[in-house]
Amino acid sequence: MYWKKFLLAAAAGIYAPYAEALIRFHCSQLVTERLDPLVTPGQVSPHLHQIIGGNAFNITMDLKNDISKIATCTSCQVRENKSNYWTAVLFFKHTNGSYIRVPQLPNLNTGSPNGGMTVYYIQTEAKITAFPVGFRMITGNAMLRTESRSGPPKVTSFRCLDADLEDHNVGQPPGGGVDPVGFPSAPCEGVMRSQTYFPQCWDGVNLDSPDHATHVSFAEGPLDSFSGLNFYRGTCPASHPIKLPMILFETIWNTQPFKDLWPTDGSQPFVYSMGDPTGYGHHGDYMFGWEGDALQRVMDKCTEFNGDPTYCKEITVQSSEEINSCVQPSVVEENIEGYLETLPGCNPIQAGPAEATQVPTCNAVSTTKAVHTAPTAAAGILSRND
Repeated sequence: MYWKKFLLAAAAGIYAPYAEALIRFHCSQLVTERLDPLVTPGQVSPHLHQIIGGNAFNITMDLKNDISKIATCTSCQVRENKSNYWTAVLFFKHTNGSYIRVPQLPNLNTGSPNGGMTVYYIQTEAKITAFPVGFRMITGNAMLRTESRSGPPKVTSFRCLDADLEDHNVGQPPGGGVDPVGFPSAPCEGVMRSQTYFPQCWDGVNLDSPDHATHVSFAEGPLDSFSGLNFYRGTCPASHPIKLPMILFETIWNTQPFKDLWPTDGSQPFVYSMGDPTGYGHHGDYMFGWEGDALQRVMDKCTEFNGDPTYCKEITVQSSEEINSCVQPSVVEENIEGYLETLPGCNPIQAGPAEATQVPTCNAVSTTKAVHTAPTAAAGILSRND
């Protein structure tokens, strides 16, 4: 894909070196359900998520636990990576008012996984510190309904690809060039890719924060004249001096079957599972779960620009069959497939421009029929020294 070609070209000096190195791998779908142990631990989440990674994922995930020791498999190609990653789910709203989930597709050069996402760990300078056990964070804001005027530009964005997943925005990293922050205003020729960057600067103390975001920060610096981004070459602020790997999700949404079903008035028909028809509420969650010092070894020793995990001798690369076999059944007893009268949970469409608000009363399913087999405990905010 052109993102890989771009980095190879950068290594050759044709483009400015946006990254020192990276590793790129795919994770197939673990489960799709209304759980979010980061934002709503112990409760059914207000909106639906699609989750990838280790099978320690649960309704509550105590940050005192090392989830790499709890998980028995991972849906990610890197066997040592039992982390969990999740985003909201994309739906298509039919002109009759019903909703249907948009399928996810595997990315280029990832084998034959079952949906899921492609994850990048990007080194933006030579010395990177791996995340500590218990670390977690979010990026984006689910309540936004207009483009944020604070923070770095294009932390979340979208890009149209051809039906064969080829990317013709040559030389531009995700979020660069003409990538919109909201949903594309016209049908993509092929499919739509959502792009989700996470902060790469840490305060060095807190594994989490009350808002799950202020213990981390994006690097700061002037906008790059070519890409329009500022966090690839930026420096960490004094308040968050520790440089972490920069995580990026690429999610391929198969919008092709809906290309000829757009409303005749030209309005954009896609909506995120929290009732967001704008795309500005696009957000992602991360819980660290690499085994031992595996991620630090990768950062120190695997400095390829093409991102291919098979070049890294510090990790074990799983087959598509292996990652597809790591799945969980949903523990929230509700229908999320086929055409639905309403979005799962209580998520009426809120188009903004004011921030969305949570529905105060909700008669949707609010309890689980069981919990996943991983142990649970009360959650809390800890520092690495506790």
